Amino acid sequence: MNGRIELGLNELDQLRPVELKVVDELLGMGSGYVLDFSNATFDDFFRREVGVDIYDDAYAQGSGSKGKRLRAFLTVGQPRAIVRALTALWEYRETARIGRGEAEAITNARRRLSAIVERLGGAPLPSFDLDGTPAQPDPSSARSGADHVALDRLESEFLALHAMSDEPHARGYHFERLLTALFNAWHMDARGGFRLTGEQIDGSFQHGGTTYLLEAKWHRAKTDAEKLHAFQGKLSERLEGTRGLFVSFEGFTDGALEAFTARRIILADGMDIFDALKRRLSVLDIITAKARHASEYRNPFARVRVLFPP
Repeated sequence: MNGRIELGLNELDQLRPVELKVVDELLGMGSGYVLDFSNATFDDFFRREVGVDIYDDAYAQGSGSKGKRLRAFLTVGQPRAIVRALTALWEYRETARIGRGEAEAITNARRRLSAIVERLGGAPLPSFDLDGTPAQPDPSSARSGADHVALDRLESEFLALHAMSDEPHARGYHFERLLTALFNAWHMDARGGFRLTGEQIDGSFQHGGTTYLLEAKWHRAKTDAEKLHAFQGKLSERLEGTRGLFVSFEGFTDGALEAFTARRIILADGMDIFDALKRRLSVLDIITAKARHASEYRNPFARVRVLFPP
């Protein structure tokens, strides 16, 4: 992608002070407690739900209270573990609150905590019916448009990624998380990366009843045909109908586009993502247009600004 814009780096993988205050308020951590957990149940909860020993010395802080251990975990923990913890704590909180018949006392509680989880690459937090079960999403709500507050934040974070160091794993990880959050801003039920035996999948999302797997590359060099063939190989081992989106920040070599015959993959580059964010183009419409172009012209890489002229 040409014409890079240099901005200060956001600490994308850590909770900001204002976010820690939100968590403090929602989980009642002001006096050192966390919800109604005892030391034993807090330990068991983190082991079962998060896979973390919250009483490890890494999270010892001050008095070592439950609240201070949780703050330490939110400061130094891995983002994916933090997402698991906040999601599980939200579900625990809501189940207990509704079981007691209490009305929500904190304004925009779910939306505020969900914004933190989504920024870290997680799925939106569920809302709950009065019986304590997750509410079914309203289809009309999903079709009503994007979360523009999230898009404003993601545009800034995308530009800030340019200022990151040249450590490829860090850049790639943040890029994956940003794409997951972008898909979720358009209600595409996106999930973050996961590892299976012998392979890494960078994420997935839903579009029109089709599951797409994601491959995301933020390298300083263009992607070659070998990487495209490798991703297509992953898709060949999935259920028929599974498709893939390969996003290469720097784009693709001419040789890659000539040598690669896409079967179930569409391609995007960093400029496509920038245009989608800057112009607030529907990612749903972009995926549809790219897939149709690939089917009609046997060309998996049609730029967004060609498909949607400014």
